[in-house]
Amino acid sequence: MKRLEGKVAVISGTCGGIGAATARRLSAEGAKVVLADIDLAGAERTAQAIRAAGGDATAHDLDLAEETSIKALIDDAIARHGHIDVLFNNAADTRYDTMLHDAAVEFMDADLWDGVFRINTRGTMLMIKHVLPHMIRQGGGSIINTSSGASLRGDLFRVAYASSKAAINVLTEYVAAQYGKKGIRCNVVSPGLVVTENTEMNQGHNMDLYLARHLTPRLGRPDDLAAMVALLASDDGKFITAQIIPVDGGISTHFPHVAETRGGVDAYKPARN
Repeated sequence: MKRLEGKVAVISGTCGGIGAATARRLSAEGAKVVLADIDLAGAERTAQAIRAAGGDATAHDLDLAEETSIKALIDDAIARHGHIDVLFNNAADTRYDTMLHDAAVEFMDADLWDGVFRINTRGTMLMIKHVLPHMIRQGGGSIINTSSGASLRGDLFRVAYASSKAAINVLTEYVAAQYGKKGIRCNVVSPGLVVTENTEMNQGHNMDLYLARHLTPRLGRPDDLAAMVALLASDDGKFITAQIIPVDGGISTHFPHVAETRGGVDAYKPARN
């Protein structure tokens, strides 16, 4: 059964990784998909692959730092399809140079901080702002934002990225509270370490460390996030809103010592009388 038959989904950050996997999944579920990215050629490659598989996909350029670009995307999607049922805000500034210089607070460059928030948080807010009137008019819709496990706990680096994602968590709850009675649901998917080309560039040296701390036999894949987004976009998720949903192999649920003592689990069995 195609759960999204007749639906239109706008997805940002679609040249690869989670966004591309989600575009493929939503298309397979029956949705017409509008793929947006600052890398228009990359988004078009994803769209071409979807069309080759029989789906309805178009690519559109998007600069999340510019409100005019965001408005043009939403306006064009409405002009083409007449409605938008699903908005998946997945794009973020994860460029290698940005992540490399996203340091501890003592060394934080204010311009870098502002740039990360301009794209990640302000851009997400503006995407929602411009889609809301259309969703309100049509009687509802599903908005899904990509956050990060980094938004829920402290670390030694990337404080701007994590803080911008934490702001998205709160924004999600506010949108759900303000527009829920108008039929609009808003949720967050919070990935752990998801293996993509970008992740391998930024976190490749930590892969084994992360895997040891997962409760699953493997690390995350883009398709794992796509499956959750498909649920939240469909009527199967119609009673889920204002939630921050970790899709992280359980890495956020346990004490640090679990990874180190897992092999000795038998020692924790209750003693017999």
